[in-house]
Amino acid sequence: MTTEPVAAAVGRDFIRDIIQADLDQDRYKEIVTRFPPEPNGYLHIGHAKSIALNFGIAQEFPGRCHLRFDDTNPVKEEQEYIDSIQADVHWLGYDWGKNLFYASDYFDRLYEWAEKLIRDGLAYVDDQTQEEIRLARGSLTEPGKNSPFRDRSVEENLDLFRRMKAGEFPNGARVLRAKIDMAAGNINLRDPVLYRILHAHHPRTGDKWCIYPSYDYAHGQSDAIEGITHSICTLEFEDHRPLYDWFIEKLPVPSKPHQYEFARLNLTYTVLSKRVLTQLVRDGHVAGWDDPRMPTVAGMRRRGVPPAALREFVKRIGVAKANSVVDVGMLEFCIREELNRTSQRRMAVLKPLKVVIENYPEGQVEELEAINHPDDPSAGTRKISFGRELYIEQDDFMENPPKKFFRLSPGNEVRLRYAYFVKCTGVIKNDKGEVVELRCTYDPATRGGNAPDGRKVKATMHWLPAATSVPAEIRIYNQLFANPNPDASNFAADLNPASLEILSDARVEASVAESNAMEPMQFERQGYFVRDRDSTPGRPVFSRTIGLRDTFAKEVAKG
Repeated sequence: MTTEPVAAAVGRDFIRDIIQADLDQDRYKEIVTRFPPEPNGYLHIGHAKSIALNFGIAQEFPGRCHLRFDDTNPVKEEQEYIDSIQADVHWLGYDWGKNLFYASDYFDRLYEWAEKLIRDGLAYVDDQTQEEIRLARGSLTEPGKNSPFRDRSVEENLDLFRRMKAGEFPNGARVLRAKIDMAAGNINLRDPVLYRILHAHHPRTGDKWCIYPSYDYAHGQSDAIEGITHSICTLEFEDHRPLYDWFIEKLPVPSKPHQYEFARLNLTYTVLSKRVLTQLVRDGHVAGWDDPRMPTVAGMRRRGVPPAALREFVKRIGVAKANSVVDVGMLEFCIREELNRTSQRRMAVLKPLKVVIENYPEGQVEELEAINHPDDPSAGTRKISFGRELYIEQDDFMENPPKKFFRLSPGNEVRLRYAYFVKCTGVIKNDKGEVVELRCTYDPATRGGNAPDGRKVKATMHWLPAATSVPAEIRIYNQLFANPNPDASNFAADLNPASLEILSDARVEASVAESNAMEPMQFERQGYFVRDRDSTPGRPVFSRTIGLRDTFAKEVAKG
């Protein structure tokens, strides 16, 4: 998996070219786009691409972007999802201003237009079951069959439809269908369902309605009511465009929007099916929609991914007409690039090994200066206490090292970052033969990490003082799926058993533990981390946003 930068897709794309041509030909004075999520789950990174496209266009051209909730299915929709979607859009850096709308805002007008379709002989009430309608629709090679109720009179259809609205019939008893062409080559034109009976409490309209419009019926008309000029959808809606246009043509809508389709985002090691994401949460494979392993915007925010990194990623992958799969390495590169630029440096020891410097005076403590960012002098410095007892990483010591192991081993000298040269002189083990403590000596002349006699060491290691560092829990997150192309139909088989490792005995700098800041930071030599909301005053918790380099692909390859 590559972590090298890929040429950014700067400049124009086919949608922006269309918009520019429309403006050049004075078709519109203002460009109006919309982001129309259904509030039945949390947004994921694929939605971030659509958000950046629609809101980005509104920023680049004279126009605006609406946030409109497609709240036509109260059984699956919740206020929690509405709130999370608004928070995600704002976090990504976009604002809809006064242009917040709901499909439910238009229920009365949509109903009036449905009655007009009936009066014009373009819609009818069908008593068939959902399964009967599906079987009669035909296939790509066979035409559909007309419903036995297709030729009902206008008067009967109006009466039945009004009684549907009045709540006289149970769920599934009847539907309202458009009367188009059951032999159409495009199956979406084979008398699609416009309204279904659904006795359910709606979060905004309460119990006023017991019939609800379909997405295909509500979407285009909502666009027209709001004056949307460019209705931008993903490719799976391409076959729905003729139906979109049919409604616009047949109804007295106040504007004539046009639908355009672009390729949705597909990412390796990732599933973006809302059905699968919902099941991951419900089945307990993850700890909620904002679990840092989830590809949701909320999950990435909790994991410490900067919104600027997602915007850069979306810019790099561009807007295309053909579906493709993007290597997750490109996303990771954008995250590392942004975090490297913006994150202050700190030290943490994830798997501590105690070190006692025997020739360092007992009770003495000195303050060493550490830089906050190597490429940004304005970030300043901080003080770190140095004393006789320290912690280093267990992996930074080997009692019997191979030839190319340059870190600490018996008799070997290394540099402690910002501090001194130290040499291992002894090893203490427990009853199991495990190394639990090291004895070392230090060279007082090497304060700051340089030897006046010019001698060199081959390793510089991070460390923490035993006296003032603070215990912390560290959560190491990896890809949720071990397969680069997870099977959405059997996703559980592709789950990565090593997607989360919890280190409960880690140590962090005291200033890190005391701060409640939620900005990501780099733990030197470890990766980028962020404080998790599970932190308590006495027990800080930090989640790894991403490692300093890509090791996951190599681990998977090794099996």
